[in-house]
Amino acid sequence: MSLSSRAGRRQILARRSHAAGLLPALRQLRAALRQDLRILAYHRVLDSADPDGFSFDTELISATGAQFREQMRAIKRDFHPMRFDEVLSCIDADRRLPKGAILVTFDDGYDDNYRIAYPILRELGMSAMFFVSTGHIDSGMPYAYDWLVHMVCTTPAPKLLAPELGIDWEIPEALPERRALAARLLDQLKGLNDAGQEALIARLEREWDIPRSAGHPDCRPMSWEQLREMHRGGMEVGSHGVGHRMLAKLSRDQMSEEVNGSKQSLERELAAPAQVLSYPVGGPDAFDAATIDVVRSAGFRMACSYMAGTSALKPDSRYCMRRLPVESEMDAAWFSAMVSVPEVFSYSSRLRTG
Repeated sequence: MSLSSRAGRRQILARRSHAAGLLPALRQLRAALRQDLRILAYHRVLDSADPDGFSFDTELISATGAQFREQMRAIKRDFHPMRFDEVLSCIDADRRLPKGAILVTFDDGYDDNYRIAYPILRELGMSAMFFVSTGHIDSGMPYAYDWLVHMVCTTPAPKLLAPELGIDWEIPEALPERRALAARLLDQLKGLNDAGQEALIARLEREWDIPRSAGHPDCRPMSWEQLREMHRGGMEVGSHGVGHRMLAKLSRDQMSEEVNGSKQSLERELAAPAQVLSYPVGGPDAFDAATIDVVRSAGFRMACSYMAGTSALKPDSRYCMRRLPVESEMDAAWFSAMVSVPEVFSYSSRLRTG
């Protein structure tokens, strides 16, 4: 079954449930049966879900600004928004979470988080956790996976040659088809080890003469100054590694450098403990038992995956917390239904992201 058909069926059922007024009763019934934590996962919030000429991954546009404001109003009305430090306090005191406990998170650290999402959160008196890759905050460089998509979307080359992956593909003319081609490439790229991923991206940069060091206004990380302002304004900031690398594909020493290095940078720049990490990419091939051991040893008290679902606050789940991805195709009824009854209305785990 295609994603579009799955999305359509969920959306239709969500609209019918919303129109029939069933969602409040379903929320109450679920709250009586389950005690778990909802964690919403966003990446980017832009003015449009499909900006004109946008040569990056539109799947990472989680919502427009208007959608995001509506979604935050909905969870403030129907749920109990919390911060991670409040959740950790519940753990320390052995207290149950409030019914409807929900957290809002962002991955990567795009500057639109500061420009568009942060003002909306401030306006509504809400907080969110921003998981950032500290090396990109330092350098201002675009993320490698984003740049790979950008290169495929803009290269004048007629073919995509990646012998490392057995790829010899014609590059289409139209931008939407190029994005779809780039998505297929990313799927396969993430099966390589870390060195193989870096080498392939670097080779295409050289061969196509599209250096990542040039940057692009449509794909910039936040700055430390912006993060400090957000932190003072009530936002939480957590780790997404140093270089946005799939941790399980690194040696233990490299993994430790990514995890500890990000924690040290966050604590130095923000003068506050860094307690929570989000695994870059976040699927089952992005972290494992060794990764969890390194994260725990570094002093992180909780870690989030990008696998769809909710989690109870049990010792064996605190370092692989599931989240609910939010995507721009979700209208208000679908979003409300997805958060109310995730088992029915959320996506199954989609592992090509991060």
